Amino acid sequence: MNQILVTKKLYITPELKRKKKVYKFDFFLSIFIICILISVAIYAEYDKNKSEETSQAILSDFNTEIPQADDSIAKSNIMLVVINENEQEQSEQIATTEQSSQNISPNKKITDLEVKTTKEGYQYTNIASINIPKINVNYAITDGKTHTEDETEALLKNSPTKFWGPNPNKIGNLCIVGHNYKNSKFFSNVPQLVEGDIIEITDYTGKTMKYSVYKKYQVVPEDLSCTSQLTEGKREITLITCTDDSKERVIVKARAI
Repeated sequence: MNQILVTKKLYITPELKRKKKVYKFDFFLSIFIICILISVAIYAEYDKNKSEETSQAILSDFNTEIPQADDSIAKSNIMLVVINENEQEQSEQIATTEQSSQNISPNKKITDLEVKTTKEGYQYTNIASINIPKINVNYAITDGKTHTEDETEALLKNSPTKFWGPNPNKIGNLCIVGHNYKNSKFFSNVPQLVEGDIIEITDYTGKTMKYSVYKKYQVVPEDLSCTSQLTEGKREITLITCTDDSKERVIVKARAI
């Protein structure tokens, strides 16, 4: 009878108590880790949106820096073309009109560009803008002063960046890197491009050139063969971004048309 009246509590051994404490600790630790992960995810999304805001501000700066056409000059040139009877003068006026309509300032040099500084203290200039209508990409292209790895990483948080090659719209292979945030921001959708898609580059003189995609492939991060400048005298651009798992690089090559 005494054995029947013994309470269950008397059968809780020290080992069971220890396991109970361990289970409680593991439970609260799991809750803590989940909260940390959620906080990190929220901050990462906030940081991406903040980077997008910064990139659009940089693009706005670039658009104000490039030469703006004078409409009155363009209209005057058109009138001169119409009434001018001399063929040689007429062709010269047509060239002037085309130049004015494209906002081109051929005398502007890259050394004339305003030098800006990131919050980390890295200097850069806005050398061009890139527009890819198919995937709604429209950003400035920045160029760092030293081209160090740390500088490039800092610039990439704000906008696509020149990695290697000539100045925009010049003969050679301009290589541009951009982050893949696995959303619609920056170069996330660049892997969707296919042969024939159009990429527009507007340089610091205001000249816009169209490039047609002719090749897309993936390489390991150490493979830099895509940066080769052997273009047979043609103008090319190479877009570089990460795959979704960040294990390889997506390479998109395009040629001026």
